[in-house]
Amino acid sequence: MLHSRILVVGGTGFIGTHVVSRLVAQGRRVIVPTRRRERARHLILLPTVDVVEVDPRDPTALESLAAGCDAAVNLVGVLHGRAGPAGDPFGPDFARAHVDVPNALISACRASKMDRLVHVSALGVTDGGKNTLPSRYLRSKAAGEEKVRQARDLDWTILRPSVVFGAEDRFLNLFAQLQRMLPVLALAKAEARFQPVWVGDVAQAVVNALDNPATVGRTCALAGPEVFTLRQLVQLAGVWSRGRSRPILALPAGLGHLTALAMEWAPGEPLMTRDNLDSMTIDNVSARPIDPELGIVPASLSAMGPTLYGATREARFDGWRAQARR
Repeated sequence: MLHSRILVVGGTGFIGTHVVSRLVAQGRRVIVPTRRRERARHLILLPTVDVVEVDPRDPTALESLAAGCDAAVNLVGVLHGRAGPAGDPFGPDFARAHVDVPNALISACRASKMDRLVHVSALGVTDGGKNTLPSRYLRSKAAGEEKVRQARDLDWTILRPSVVFGAEDRFLNLFAQLQRMLPVLALAKAEARFQPVWVGDVAQAVVNALDNPATVGRTCALAGPEVFTLRQLVQLAGVWSRGRSRPILALPAGLGHLTALAMEWAPGEPLMTRDNLDSMTIDNVSARPIDPELGIVPASLSAMGPTLYGATREARFDGWRAQARR
């Protein structure tokens, strides 16, 4: 079945923008709920997109948007969240984003008789891991997955991407920027392992999964073809952005947690938190990068990196457009 009217929750973010753009390129109607419509200016001009200002955690609001849709995609995710009281496994921010939103979307699907749902989670999550995983982030992601699996009346697919790279990402671009500013980079969890996946491949996996019945009831990893340590990724970001990497000082575990604690207290969104470090105690890798049912050969960070993270903004975006075949 070709789904023609898609509700995309989290469609204004990094991954969501790519998903919405690919759905629009296929002529599909896309409904994007957002709490702040002004943040979706880049989507409002797309010809088949309706951006609606509502709270995505509100089941009633989602039900009204889901009416007339034949599929839904959940892309909502946050990397940082406050701790809750003793005994709270997630904290309020992760609970709202990773548990309440999928729960509300499932209710909206049922109310509108819409049975197709693609839910984007995270690599490192394990089935039934809501009480055993090391970080609030991963536990809340596992709890969100559990909500989806319990919805046995829906045709769901769960996708678990590794760290996602692309011209607009906040991961490698951050390390590239820091190396233009600092003479030395102090790095906690320097040997943590990742298998970065290109945002275009993640977006295409979502689009391909929507209409593929072979993915119903499946949980699929999304990873690239290469495994890197965090140290290697930071070094590559430096080489690509400024010709050489700054020296990297690997911090011992205790000092790393103290540094993350200090960052949590700094103004603005933290660069790193203790919960992020807890997540990195699990290698973010997959034995099978992308399931063959999704029909994608994953792009290589090594091949794309010099263009995406080169010295000029224009070079990065030209490379992204070329890979997206635009």
